[in-house]
Amino acid sequence: MKHYAKQITSAILALLLILSVTACGGSTQSTEKTVVIGSKDFTENEIVSELYALALEDAGYTVERKMDIASSVIHTSLVNREIDLYPEYTGTGLLSILQMEVLTDPEEVYATVKAAYEEQFQLTWLDYAAANDGQGLFISRKAADEYGISTISDLQAHAAELRFASQGEFDQREDGLPGLEKVYGPFDWKSSKVYDNGLKYQVVENDEADVAPAYTTEGRLVETDKFVLLEDNLQVWPPYNLAPVVRN
Repeated sequence: MKHYAKQITSAILALLLILSVTACGGSTQSTEKTVVIGSKDFTENEIVSELYALALEDAGYTVERKMDIASSVIHTSLVNREIDLYPEYTGTGLLSILQMEVLTDPEEVYATVKAAYEEQFQLTWLDYAAANDGQGLFISRKAADEYGISTISDLQAHAAELRFASQGEFDQREDGLPGLEKVYGPFDWKSSKVYDNGLKYQVVENDEADVAPAYTTEGRLVETDKFVLLEDNLQVWPPYNLAPVVRN
């Protein structure tokens, strides 16, 4: 994390130096500028945005924070110059913003979104983090051991014996259940009920359900005695590596 933070800080500072010079019509004199950093409306994105802000403040820049912007509008906020940068996910850029076909190689996804954002929006993707906050499914340790499930293929084969804790939206999104079923086949759950996303680990831990969607960096997934994150063995989901996206 420290190494990544240093890389990000250097990249952001380089861009801001260019910005300050061009703002003066090519003069070598820097001009004071407030950098407006945004974040999406969930904890991980807020924390990373705050890291960006602290790094820039430590380097002497004035930073304004605009946190908790809805995921559906934050890209528009950047394009409309309401913010200067925010943390985005490569897979989100590929599928949600650019509406492109799924790719699964991290470098290919990054190169694709980087080039397309530059061409279409005049936005720059800085270097991405190794961490992948991707889409995933987890199962209770009890059910995983009982049925020998470690992959999504295993899960599909045993779906009729398992209770699914849905978040509703996951059943409709192209990168949710519909995308899985195109590759793995139908998931004929023993039962499927919609639960609030914040309750999914509690629901599985209390044996009210066996399986639920998750993002792969969620903290409770470290509790491997209770939960098993399943391998996407047929690679349905693209990588969701995190990077700063900055106005040119």
